[in-house]
Parts: sequence; structure tokens; C-alpha cells
Amino acid sequence: MSRVGVLALGPAGVGKTTFCNSIISHMQSIGRRAHIVNLDPAADPKEYEFTIDIRDLISLQDVQEELGLGPNGALIYCFEFLLDNLDWLDEQVGDYNDEYLIFDCPGQIELYNHVPVLPVIVKHLQQQLNFSLCATYLLEAPFIIDRSKFFSGALSAMSAMILLELPHINILSKIDLVKDSVSKRELKRFLNPDPLILADKSNDDDFIDINPRFRKLNKAIANLVDEFGMVQFLPLDCSSKDTSDSVATILSYIDDVTQWSEAQEPKEPKDEAEEEDFEQDY
Repeated sequence: MSRVGVLALGPAGVGKTTFCNSIISHMQSIGRRAHIVNLDPAADPKEYEFTIDIRDLISLQDVQEELGLGPNGALIYCFEFLLDNLDWLDEQVGDYNDEYLIFDCPGQIELYNHVPVLPVIVKHLQQQLNFSLCATYLLEAPFIIDRSKFFSGALSAMSAMILLELPHINILSKIDLVKDSVSKRELKRFLNPDPLILADKSNDDDFIDINPRFRKLNKAIANLVDEFGMVQFLPLDCSSKDTSDSVATILSYIDDVTQWSEAQEPKEPKDEAEEEDFEQDY
């Protein structure tokens, strides 16, 4: 049976670990099992312990101390070390067949944009361990709703989509931080964005007016995003009673693209003798 895995991607500080914990909590509440696989060699567990932890193989702190590397260089070294020891990952994954594995990834976006590390891990999980994978890419609402930053966020999400070649769900996290400053109607324009309209709105920015060449650059980038037509977001609010609803919606999308329900083994029907005994008892 195919295994199901979810990659939690996105820049540092967007709430990937909070998202993972929310998914775990929701799945437990509906009777499903899930585990967090930590792929961040600098992370510490928060609400839920890591079932599988890359720090048992190698940690960022040890690499920095022993090799004298900076944070980014040490992170790349850790992942290259993991690639040389994928048998460790195979052993750790073990027999998690009918349970979700949620891979909490680091926040350095170069891993999703141009460093060919995660694609190798993804292909290994798919081809060698028979995983059905889905990538979730998180961006925080205060970052996206600033129109001048929208395009960089959209491009980083698109870059991850192209590099990983996985079913991809974009998530707008920390919705609670913009509820009081942005109307629901305005927020919807960013959940299902029209990049060309946003590019026109950017013309109101003083910086764009002073530098016309940047206006042309924004329009060129907006056209690129529009041609792909794949950048949409699902809202995630982990701060209120709406948490369960938003997490349930996201999980339903993940189940759909990973075909989780179709991968479940059918229950064995009762044989006729058992059914007859049951009817006689009642």
C-alpha cells in the first residue's frame, strides 16, 4: 500500500511547525494517526515530539562547531550528509504504512529554489519507499498582503513547485494577524489572486512612480505568475476556534491530491456464519 507524506515548506518564521502540530492535533481528534518527521537539523520539538529526527543522525550545532561553517553552509552540509546516508532514513521510516508522515523542513528557501537536495530526497521517498507525497508551501499573511512583496512570495512558491515536481498546496498562515486590518473581500483577492490587477495597484507606490523601470519589472513578473495560473492560497488560522475548520479544509485538499482514501485497505466483510449468529442474537 502506498504511504502518504506531506512536506511542510516555506521561509523561516512562517509557522511550519505550528502547522504540523495543528495537523497532528486535528488528525488525532478524528481518529487518524500521524507522525512528524523533523528534517531541520537546528529545530527543537514543541507541542509534539518528533517521531523521526534528523538530529539523531547529524545536528547543525555539531557541524558548525567541528567544521567552522556558518548556519547556511552547515545546513547544506547536513543535507548532503543525509543524502549519503539515506539508508538511515529508510530504517527510521520503517513500517509506517497507513499513517501520515509530516516532514517538517528547514526555513532556508534555497533548499526549495535552486539547491538540488530536496528533489533527491523526494524521488527517493517516491521510488524507493513508495510514498505518495504532497508539498505544502506556507507564506505568512502580513508578508503577502503587502503588494510590493506579493510577487516575491508567489515566485518562491512557483520555484518550489517547479523544482520538486509534486502536487502543491500554497497556504497563507497567520491569518489572525491581518483580520483587523484587512476586510474579508480584500483578503479573498490574495487567496485567489489576479497578479495583473495587483501589478496595477502597485503603481500607487511612490517607489514605483519614481522608478518606472521597476513598474515594468513588476508587470513582467506578474505576467509570468499569470501565465502559470497556479498560485492560489488556502487560509490557515491557528489562533481561534476557526483552527479546526481551516485545518480540516487543508487536510481535505491533501487527502485529495495524495489519494489517501483510495489507498486505504478495504475492511474484510463478515462471513455468512458470523452474520447469521449476529441476527440470531438479536
